[in-house]
Amino acid sequence: MLAASLGDTVESCVNSVGVELNTASRELLSYVSGIGPALADKIVSHRNKNGAFATREALRDVKGLGDKAFEQCAGFLRVRESSNPLDRSAVHPERYAVVQRMAASVGADVETLMNDKGVRANIRLEDFITDDCGLPTLQDIMKELEKPGRDPRAKFEVFEFDKSVTRIEDVKEGMVLPGIVTNITAFGAFVDIGVHQDGLVHVSQMANRRVGDPSEVVHLHQHLKVKVLEVDLRRRRISLTLKGVEN
Repeated sequence: MLAASLGDTVESCVNSVGVELNTASRELLSYVSGIGPALADKIVSHRNKNGAFATREALRDVKGLGDKAFEQCAGFLRVRESSNPLDRSAVHPERYAVVQRMAASVGADVETLMNDKGVRANIRLEDFITDDCGLPTLQDIMKELEKPGRDPRAKFEVFEFDKSVTRIEDVKEGMVLPGIVTNITAFGAFVDIGVHQDGLVHVSQMANRRVGDPSEVVHLHQHLKVKVLEVDLRRRRISLTLKGVEN
């Protein structure tokens, strides 16, 4: 059950973010909708033998990859060096003609349409609605044209401890250090400052007001800055405060 759940999660992530056809491993490709392990092996073997895929359309040259598989997987694959700018986006090949008509309607090429917000603003989506391409689909296409190849994942915050402070002996009163909240109790929160001994921010040191519940101020795994109030080397205790520290 765990393996199945993990597989579903990885597949969801891969299909949300997309993968670069010319650099993805067979393992990563196998998670793309419509491909699977056997077809992933054929794609990598074809790539090794014939070189990088020049376009998405070139994927059809892979032996065993039929129209159905192409239809399922093409929108999740990217070809960064393709001469067709849409191959670098999440727009599916079956919608390329729609985008080309959009560009022609404002006297531009597809590349200009993707790069120029002003040109895109002149597109009337209602003019391109058909029986098999409704307004929601057209709106999704426009969002992708606005930021092709966008990464839907949240921005990852890089965290680092103070490199000059690695032992409790390095910690001095008055220092302001980066830390991570590791535990929250009724009387305060413990914060890892990178010295293998968590410091305590007592509830009375959490704010310039009375705090009834520490969870009102901090949350588990939060990145913050703390100020050192006191260091007791004998008992290996570090007292910290959030007062007077900008977070």
